[in-house]
Amino acid sequence: MNVTTTAIPDVLLLTPKVFGDSRGFFFESFNERAFEAAIGGPAHFVQDNHSRSGRGVLRGLHYQVEQPQGKLVRVVAGAVFDVAVDIRPGSQTFGRWVAAELTADNHHQLWIPPGLAHGFLVLSDSAEFLYKTTAYYVPAHERCILWNDPVLDIRWPLEGQPILSAKDAAGLPFDTASAG
Repeated sequence: MNVTTTAIPDVLLLTPKVFGDSRGFFFESFNERAFEAAIGGPAHFVQDNHSRSGRGVLRGLHYQVEQPQGKLVRVVAGAVFDVAVDIRPGSQTFGRWVAAELTADNHHQLWIPPGLAHGFLVLSDSAEFLYKTTAYYVPAHERCILWNDPVLDIRWPLEGQPILSAKDAAGLPFDTASAG
């Protein structure tokens, strides 16, 4: 596995070694020993999630104020523009965001540690998105930052307006966000 550090050093882009031939391909999508070596410590995953969305759907920017979730995310069909925002008080990268294009073809994964907000925009006709979390989803603790917050100025590769859930459309400004 190749590990690339992003502008938020705790957010890592992971690229597995893919073995392919005329029959198809094989790669380890998760190896606890290799993953923990990459992030520099233990991680305990408690939940796996799978979503499917159409082109132009934007989900996020989500986080939990209690029981923050670390997320290991990847795409198994299609392509997304994936974003992590540092909302950890006192962090040297507080208020910064990083993005990566995750596709079924590039097999990239993004490690988003606890305390960051997360969202993605679907770039293909549809996308299937898988992610492992280090804490359970607790609806009462979930919060959402407005996807187009002017302070963050995330440069989403949009073609027109995104398709949002009511919850995401009602996201709060970044300056009210807190990781807990």
